[in-house]
Amino acid sequence: MAEKLYKESKVELSPLIAKHYDRIMNFISLGKYERFIQRAIADMEISESDHILDMGCGSGKNAALMAAYLGEDGRITGVDLSPVMEKQFKEKHAADERINFTRQRVDKPFDLEKQYDKVLISFVIHGFPHEVREAILKNAYHHLKPNGKLMILDFAEFSLQEMPWHHRFIFTTVECKYAFDYIERDWKSILQQFKLSPAPEKLYFRKYARLLTASKN
Repeated sequence: MAEKLYKESKVELSPLIAKHYDRIMNFISLGKYERFIQRAIADMEISESDHILDMGCGSGKNAALMAAYLGEDGRITGVDLSPVMEKQFKEKHAADERINFTRQRVDKPFDLEKQYDKVLISFVIHGFPHEVREAILKNAYHHLKPNGKLMILDFAEFSLQEMPWHHRFIFTTVECKYAFDYIERDWKSILQQFKLSPAPEKLYFRKYARLLTASKN
């Protein structure tokens, strides 16, 4: 595992958690994680020829769902910092030449020397300090084509205190302090500061999760 830079973050995973990440997410979401991810990918309105950058791609589960909407000319590039995730990703997509992986931190400046139609950041950005989230957004913006779409699939904005106690207990137990900050921020305004134009959001999982889409001006 690469050195953990943010001691209180829970998106920099240990090898054991990385190996079983998808199962863990289904368990803590009471089996609903997989279903709303499928709905969110469908709501991305992927075109057959899209080139998609999946920042923090994990095991390649989202890439598999997105690839179902692509034609022969479509492409997916997954980037992640975890060697365990890299192994799972490459094994999952070894037979699909449209999908490739690059080992890369998304929170540090990088340049793949290519721009994409869509950039997906799925349940990653909430787990960093806010100044680091801004660095992630800069990377995403840099890799978007003009009029390309940034898609953030993550927690929605909601009040922790207004959650039912059992939902609040799970959230506060499994998430880090950065997530508590994330859900309180006005993300549409933040995206506008990065010259990104937000579209209407899509909500899932009792409105605790959402797909926030914004176009590059």
